[in-house]
Amino acid sequence: MSKLSSIKSFLEPKEMAIAGVSRNPRKFGRMVYDHLKKREFRLCGINPNTDSINGDPCFHSVADLPAQVSRLLVVTPKNQTLEIVQAAITRGIKNIWIQQTSETPEALELAAKNNIDLISKECIMKFAEPVDGVHKFHRFFSRLFGGYPK
Repeated sequence: MSKLSSIKSFLEPKEMAIAGVSRNPRKFGRMVYDHLKKREFRLCGINPNTDSINGDPCFHSVADLPAQVSRLLVVTPKNQTLEIVQAAITRGIKNIWIQQTSETPEALELAAKNNIDLISKECIMKFAEPVDGVHKFHRFFSRLFGGYPK
């Protein structure tokens, strides 16, 4: 389980890149992007098929990100996660959050071998304040039944 201190540290600067941002507002990667934008996060979307999301610049790959980007949220389908994690490691990104359901054993192992500060098996929307809607409910039950990170 991810440590709460790592989660807070990842979220505190309120800036990150997100791999897997969709042009379709109904897809999960786009919902995460929109959710974090509403919480005033400074985001760099990554999608190889578009130059912008909601008028914001979008990058085609991890390699194209601005030099100052130091955090990466991965919300890609599992078959893309390993490649994204490898690209982040090559790029020098040391803080990676692999959204629950995006992780693979290979990606987790690669991150561990490269001393990445990794968060996995958690939903970022359960932690990005203010938490509301179904995510607030999910967080409540996680705390109630001992599944909330310590």
